Amino acid sequence: MREVVLDTETTGLNPDKGDRIVEIGAIELVNHIPTGNTFHCYLNPLLKGEMPIESFKVHGLSTDFLSDKPLFSEVIENLIMFVGDSKLVIHNAKFDIGFINHEMQRLESSNFNIYDKLPYKEIHSEKIIDTLEIAKKLYPGKSVSLDSLCIKFGIDNKRKGKHGALIDSEILSEVYLELAGGKQPGFEFSQVGSETDDRNKKAPEKMNFVRKNPLVGSRVSHKEMELHKKFISKMKKNFWY
Repeated sequence: MREVVLDTETTGLNPDKGDRIVEIGAIELVNHIPTGNTFHCYLNPLLKGEMPIESFKVHGLSTDFLSDKPLFSEVIENLIMFVGDSKLVIHNAKFDIGFINHEMQRLESSNFNIYDKLPYKEIHSEKIIDTLEIAKKLYPGKSVSLDSLCIKFGIDNKRKGKHGALIDSEILSEVYLELAGGKQPGFEFSQVGSETDDRNKKAPEKMNFVRKNPLVGSRVSHKEMELHKKFISKMKKNFWY
């Protein structure tokens, strides 16, 4: 089963107000495990002026750094080819897909030749696995931000540099694996031709009980001992006397 984990970085929070994508990162998964095959690009958002300070604090990408990077129209075909027919795994997919779909729609007026060749003009919800929604169902009432889930699962999210689309995709792939059932670190497969599981199990180490305060003398009286012997003597088989 092939899936693609995807993340974006943007100039702001609202594409309808002119905010643009500045970075796309994606990681290929097969059976929930990264294969090492990735897609990554920086994009020139054609901003007039400097990067909004709040966005720069998140990803550290300046307009000067992005000025010579390709436009969205130059990378969208390669992105679609990388994704193929696979499901997209995204945390808070409404945000990222909203930006990608908005950028695709912009091409209709800005670069119709590219727009007309696209195999689809928007990404539909049935193609998406939203890990935010999965986490909400698994942990109702709890914080399910990507950072909170990293803390919950013991995943290192303080990696080199600022937030980046490819780094966040890598982190999300690890979170997704945990949400899907985890790595099962204690699970081992039996070798072919081995004995049954019960035979493979090691016998538990025998524990010797040591009384904290050792008994001194007998707790049974002489009369009780005599009555016990008398009772036992009437048994056809006894293992005491």
